Amino acid sequence: MTSLAWYDVLLAVVVLERGAELVVARRNSRWALAHGGVEYGRAHYPIMVTLHVALLAGCALEPALLHRPFLPWLGWPALAVVAACQLVRWSCVAALGPRWNTRIIVVPGMPLVTHGPYQWMEHPNYAAVLSEGIALPLVHAAWITALAFTVANLALLRLRIRVEDVALGRRAA
Repeated sequence: MTSLAWYDVLLAVVVLERGAELVVARRNSRWALAHGGVEYGRAHYPIMVTLHVALLAGCALEPALLHRPFLPWLGWPALAVVAACQLVRWSCVAALGPRWNTRIIVVPGMPLVTHGPYQWMEHPNYAAVLSEGIALPLVHAAWITALAFTVANLALLRLRIRVEDVALGRRAA
């Protein structure tokens, strides 16, 4: 099997993982809304979904169309970062429990989570998303995708973190 075929398998696994996240997010959305949750940032959610789909598409297309090679000195460390990001992401899901979501839904009166990765930083999931957005394309030298996603994602995360901080009462509107 070629390195590009293995990379496509990795991308398929990431797509399946994202599907699992969406199943958890939908379940948690129902829970949060049933407990009086209020959604914030609804307008930017479709942009976020589009950006993440574009990341995966770019990861698949750039190496194939532009004949990007697998560079072991870059690909193996990038793969290790991708794996570490999955651990961080799922530790965030575990720490937040039913409050974790791909949307910003806050149940009024619930205290902030301060355990798990949240004991070290306020937005560990976003740090993992940012890191993975750089590393996943670089597994197969898709540097244009890594750069484009990172620039767009930084702009989106700047907005999203501001909205989330307001929703959680960490920042004034």
